[in-house]
Amino acid sequence: MKGPGTVELRDIEIFLTLAEELHFSRTAERLHVSPARVSQAIKKQERTIGAELFERTSRQVALTAVGRQLRADLEVGYRQIQQAIATASSAARGLTGVLKVGFSSAWCGNLVVRAADRFRARHPGCEIEIVEMPLHDRFGALRAGDIDLQLTELPVDEPDIVNGPVIYRDQRALTVPAGHPLARRESVCLEDLASIPLITITGPPQYWLDAHLPHHTPAGRTISRGPATIAWQEALSLVAAGKGACPTSIRSARYYARPDLAYIPFLDAPPVEFGLSWPSTGESVTVRAFVGTLVETADEEGPT
Repeated sequence: MKGPGTVELRDIEIFLTLAEELHFSRTAERLHVSPARVSQAIKKQERTIGAELFERTSRQVALTAVGRQLRADLEVGYRQIQQAIATASSAARGLTGVLKVGFSSAWCGNLVVRAADRFRARHPGCEIEIVEMPLHDRFGALRAGDIDLQLTELPVDEPDIVNGPVIYRDQRALTVPAGHPLARRESVCLEDLASIPLITITGPPQYWLDAHLPHHTPAGRTISRGPATIAWQEALSLVAAGKGACPTSIRSARYYARPDLAYIPFLDAPPVEFGLSWPSTGESVTVRAFVGTLVETADEEGPT
């Protein structure tokens, strides 16, 4: 039974929100209640406590000394209650333990970190570990169970791996030495690949290499090969040394900027896509929940 001095948890939420907003209408809008409900809750608490919590004028709302003390005393306990409820809810839905997420590029890593922060806040019983994926081994960590899902360049065409949503579709660009004639161009086309060797990557499946490092231009001209590497930073160093060029996403111009490199956008090449993937036997409630959180985070940020 409720005693005469009982204050509902919802009323505490209303008080703390009003203490932050200092505006009845904004508080009501934020909590999806009416301004009258906010006013009623505050008056009820003031009657219970026996003192005014807010000073109200036609121009402003301000906490009284009693209100400031109550806010300080309530905030810690209220956060603990919220976290306890969130933890119990996550456990009931199976959202506990460690989820290991891989990424292949700086912008994908940044997005995963932001999504992980949001996910931890929602599901305190679940921890996220973030791992950078090697360029040469696209699926080894997934198959070994070292990670649970990854955000990497497409395509992925593996019978034991699920393709999830595409997160980024970026304009394709060509990385060339800063002193190369193509570096003075505002754009390039696929036919230009016949004029410079491509740095190759050792390790990925042939279909992945064909998608990113073609052997012929659309007109059938041969695209020669430069040195091979297994690491992205080494590929950039080979380009800077004049050993060839390397196709990439236009975002690389911002995330991997170097004075000895130039990133020239393609006019006629398909976009570079980055998508989520996970083992076909590894889809769990936690994986599905994190995929939803990551998509939500990416959608809110929009193109960057």
